[in-house]
Amino acid sequence: MSILTDGVEILLVEDNPTDAELTMVALKERNLANKLVWVKDGAEALDFLFATGAYGGRNIEKPPKVVLLDLRMPKVDGLEVLRRLKADNRTKHIPVVVLTSSKEDRDVAECYSLGVNSYIGKPVEFEEFARVVSEMGLYWLLINHPPASPAK
Repeated sequence: MSILTDGVEILLVEDNPTDAELTMVALKERNLANKLVWVKDGAEALDFLFATGAYGGRNIEKPPKVVLLDLRMPKVDGLEVLRRLKADNRTKHIPVVVLTSSKEDRDVAECYSLGVNSYIGKPVEFEEFARVVSEMGLYWLLINHPPASPAK
């Protein structure tokens, strides 16, 4: 597979092209989007994370540093992606940040019970959205210290 999919730092799971573009622009402004892969639904996210389907040649031993995950998506929703990701020993240590427009208490509670690392409501204003995304990217890519390798 390509260097891009083997050296991914951010996996962006977002079905809304506008929100995806805003996220990528905010990360690019901080030079944090060089190794970003954008997938458009939960099924594609699972294929990427578990190196199946279109991503069958990807090295699963090189996980992204962080997954930015929307909740409301076609095919497989974000909760199911989170459930499968955190249930598998190969992927359970990958940090997951839910970045969603849902601020429902039940969604927040379920995400944390499934092992999400952070839950962020998408700000409506562009400037605030860009600030939140860039600060989040700085933290997860430069400040956070993940495990050296996935637990087997």
